[in-house]
Amino acid sequence: MKFRPMCLLMAAAVAVLGAGPAAAQFKPTKPIEFMTHTGPGGGGDVFARGIAAAMEKEGLMPVRMQVVNKTGGGGATAMAYLVNEKKGDTHTIAVFTGLWFTNPIMRKEAKYTMKDLTPVVRLVLEPAMIAVKNDAPYKSLNEFIDAAKQSPGQLKQSAGSLGSRDWVVRQLLMTNTGASWAYISFPGGGERIAALLGGHVNMMVIEPQEAGEHIRAGNMRVIATVSEKRLPAFPDVPTIQEAGFNVPNVPQVRGIVAPPGIPPEAVAYWEDLFARFIKTASWQKYLSDNMFQDGYMRSAELIKFGDQFSETTREILKAGGVKVAR
Repeated sequence: MKFRPMCLLMAAAVAVLGAGPAAAQFKPTKPIEFMTHTGPGGGGDVFARGIAAAMEKEGLMPVRMQVVNKTGGGGATAMAYLVNEKKGDTHTIAVFTGLWFTNPIMRKEAKYTMKDLTPVVRLVLEPAMIAVKNDAPYKSLNEFIDAAKQSPGQLKQSAGSLGSRDWVVRQLLMTNTGASWAYISFPGGGERIAALLGGHVNMMVIEPQEAGEHIRAGNMRVIATVSEKRLPAFPDVPTIQEAGFNVPNVPQVRGIVAPPGIPPEAVAYWEDLFARFIKTASWQKYLSDNMFQDGYMRSAELIKFGDQFSETTREILKAGGVKVAR
């Protein structure tokens, strides 16, 4: 019995040593490759650069985050890059969007799905706006739809990848109304916006973070929103449903994934980093400025969300007349 206090003390010491957070077992030692599937000015690119800038301002990382653009295939190129070239790489992370769930559902040639990657966190849910040039003749979504009916296939939408939210919104509206218009895909958000402002296309579905400066400058007119309720910054602009169109609200989600095969302590590090990041003043301002809804989830929750999101997306695609591959 006289040895019991010493045994207890040793056990406590072991417990303390073993109870350190897994995040403490990994720390970046070189610049982080922070990947996005969109080109410069696209939603994912703007989002990644916003995070990198805020991380640096808050001093949360010991190394820099370098944004890398891997465009092509509606996100398929970026996903394949993570799986084939970055497996096990603890110094690479990527921004995912809803397209990373949608694209594999639509395309048989898309070899990888989100299940092939390592989930880290979900960060935001994001509304969208349907916008036209400030001097366009369309004052409402109804007027645009009427014009598209009168000239089938003649009007043009400035857009991103097939399967992205702007493409899904178009499919649903055309199915619901019988109208039709062209979908002009550009690799980067800057090019999409330039096409609209240059008068080469007639409309676009765009995220607030991409359009903000142009709307504030009076270069764009918002004619409807893709959101559950009206956006505080645009109280007079109706949602698609309020405008009279019976289509579901198409969600957009953004978050962080890592390559497959990274160790648990690296996942724990990234989870812990973003758990601290979302509480910073820089991030809260970024959410407000870009009209994001806080959608934070850790990796375990993100896995469950991914299954639900994929099923919801599959049903939305079917409702829009899109043939699914998976």
